[in-house]
Amino acid sequence: MNYRFDFAPVIDGLPDLLWGSAGTLGLALSGVVLALVIGIGGVMLRNSRIPALRWLVISFVEVIRNMPFLGQIYFIFFALPLAGVRLNPTVTAIIALGVNGGAYAIEIIRGGVQSINKGQIKAGYALGLSRTLVFRLIVQKPALRAIFPSLTSQFIMLTLTTSITSAISAYELTSVGQAIESNTFRSFEVYGVVTLMYLVISWMLMLMFAQINARYFSYPLK
Repeated sequence: MNYRFDFAPVIDGLPDLLWGSAGTLGLALSGVVLALVIGIGGVMLRNSRIPALRWLVISFVEVIRNMPFLGQIYFIFFALPLAGVRLNPTVTAIIALGVNGGAYAIEIIRGGVQSINKGQIKAGYALGLSRTLVFRLIVQKPALRAIFPSLTSQFIMLTLTTSITSAISAYELTSVGQAIESNTFRSFEVYGVVTLMYLVISWMLMLMFAQINARYFSYPLK
């Protein structure tokens, strides 16, 4: 029997899919903010003089980076309630995305800070600059320039990872697509359009980050 394509149900559900895309971006943005907080805090602890704190950060990074994201989100959503911690799907998704992204952000930010020539930092101290001024004038801009491509790639990856949060019914593009497919049984049409929308989202994010990189982090041509 020949399959007859019918995109009418998808067109009817397009407003819901667009709202789902907004949900995807909302989850991604919230997750990235949390990931950056974890990343910056983790780097500070990673450089601590207290061995226990350094070991704690190293262990966190290794555990999170070597666990599947689905397992992490299931643990937060299904296991933590046994300990009395109950979170709704949206909060669970944001925490899982932030923790997962934070583990990678720690290594990305640490690599950027370590890329700064130690001689420049010592020269700043020799000129009588405070630690704050040394960070702001000597470390911050070169470090951001070094890590910006990796951080943007991680942000786009985190945006696509939001699709996995549909496993706990978090409101985002994939979960909306699943709802439409379950009502219409038009699997090819629904998931084809959903895939295309993810491609458009990724493409738009790449263009936006490229403009930011060119505006703020590119070296002058002359």
